[in-house]
Amino acid sequence: MDNDWLNLSETAELLGVHPATVRAWADRGELPAQRTPGGHRRFRRADVEARTAVPDRTQLAGANILIQNMMGKARLELAGGEAELQPWHQGLDEAAKQAHRDIGRHLLHLVIDYIAHARTETAVLTEAQHIGRDYERIGRANGLSLTDTTRAYLFFREFLAQAIYDMIIASGGQGPTDWAQIRQQVVCLTNEVLLAMIAAHEAREEVGAL
Repeated sequence: MDNDWLNLSETAELLGVHPATVRAWADRGELPAQRTPGGHRRFRRADVEARTAVPDRTQLAGANILIQNMMGKARLELAGGEAELQPWHQGLDEAAKQAHRDIGRHLLHLVIDYIAHARTETAVLTEAQHIGRDYERIGRANGLSLTDTTRAYLFFREFLAQAIYDMIIASGGQGPTDWAQIRQQVVCLTNEVLLAMIAAHEAREEVGAL
């Protein structure tokens, strides 16, 4: 019976997506799941394998091969190098740095889902807003001002845009016109994150003023 059920990580690996994407599918009822007595999600192998047969996922499969290389580059970029030289980064403890890396990878996967039309636009934009609120929460918890939190986000967004461009070039299947359209999608999604981050900060300021 154990072979008939998969945990969250196993399911994400089989589907080739981020665990956060699997959670979102389960929460929306798009992928059936059950909870263990300890509250952990379990997915029936047959349901997961059926999900891999969805036609729209064939377009995403090629992108996910490239994501693995992009994520490796992202870890190196965000764990050291230029990030270490940024004032906002130097003030973070190791747990906060890891939180920023995790949320950055989450956003990377979300952008890929958006470009590949693996999820509805409404679902993607809603998750982008959650990411923006998470950025604000992490920054506030670590004593960063809204300005420094924004700097941290914009630093990653610059990398993200370049990483997506590298992916398109590596795929060999997109011309300048296609890249312009994809870039617009990236801007739209990442702006949603930024606006949600600012809105979360303003909301907390209003509560504090009461």
